[in-house]
Amino acid sequence: MTAPSSAATWTDADTKAFAELLAGYCLEIQAGQQVLVRSTTLAAPLLRALQRAILAREAWPLLRAALPGLDEEFYAHARDAQLDGYSSLARAEAEQADVFLSIQAPENTRALAGIDPARLSRAARARAPLSELRLRKRWCGTLWPTQAGAQQAGMGFDEFAAFVRGALFLDRDDPAAAWRELGAFQAELIERLTPARTLRIEADGTDLTLSVAGRTWANSDGRRNMPSGEVFTGPLEQSANGTIRFTIPSAPGGVDVEDVTLTFRDGEVVQARAARGQEYLDRTLLTDPGASRLGEIGIGTNFGITRPIGAILFDEKIGGTVHLALGRSYPETGGVNESAVHWDMICDLRGGGRLTADGVVVQEGGSFS
Repeated sequence: MTAPSSAATWTDADTKAFAELLAGYCLEIQAGQQVLVRSTTLAAPLLRALQRAILAREAWPLLRAALPGLDEEFYAHARDAQLDGYSSLARAEAEQADVFLSIQAPENTRALAGIDPARLSRAARARAPLSELRLRKRWCGTLWPTQAGAQQAGMGFDEFAAFVRGALFLDRDDPAAAWRELGAFQAELIERLTPARTLRIEADGTDLTLSVAGRTWANSDGRRNMPSGEVFTGPLEQSANGTIRFTIPSAPGGVDVEDVTLTFRDGEVVQARAARGQEYLDRTLLTDPGASRLGEIGIGTNFGITRPIGAILFDEKIGGTVHLALGRSYPETGGVNESAVHWDMICDLRGGGRLTADGVVVQEGGSFS
């Protein structure tokens, strides 16, 4: 199935509202801009609505709708030069497009599970310059509900579509106003966090400290990710010490990785264990020198996302969680860690965990103090 089918959970009006939210609130598309949109053909209803929304803003819609399964075919058959480089046209697009939108719409969320992780890492390293170019522009990532996404979430399709609708705030009378309201709450949270020097995360199997002194907190209010709902910064690269357990599974590149425990010493991972996906974890940490250090700490604030669904875009925003990212920092936070990796892992505090800033409780048991 390529689109939500239940009028009770998702309608054509929702699709139009979603496109308007992306083109307007998230990306603020301006006349004359070149807007590069990537997804699969399963997102056809949203792509059509987006084309109309982009044209209405007198901008250029450049739609790239891939056939499902092409990624696994590429990684299975690419030669060395194709894994270790990229085409000149791909660079030209990254240099010349003004706005980038990526829409997850998978036919199979585990499509890359059988691919050698080393091949994925090689391609990630090679394409890092393209990622850097895109991140300097206006960009956003989002998700369109598919049967595969529903299956991964352990939901029926209509239930999943309704879940996505709520997470995007499309069930509100004015979705953009709802995102601005969350942004205001997050601005107040950032005001509390900005003077802090040391953060401590405590939970089952977790006691980790790190420094954020002098770093800038970012308000992720839906303009870069949709859905969003987090504040984040880049910890000082040599500051993390202790152990943290990530109990919410992740599936980077379609590879299941579960129950990860990382131990840090002076900012570097010195021990890494996973109940599932150990090989992928080990290879990722060896991608480059920055892959074993932290590039981000984020605090989830979206209480419309009530449970993990196996998509990091959603799961890292769950209200009552924190997440750490191995690898690349976002330069706007002051972070300087460089890597082809940016892998968010989520620590759930809702079962009794605690986040403190200079000894003062910020979040405990999933609630903000």
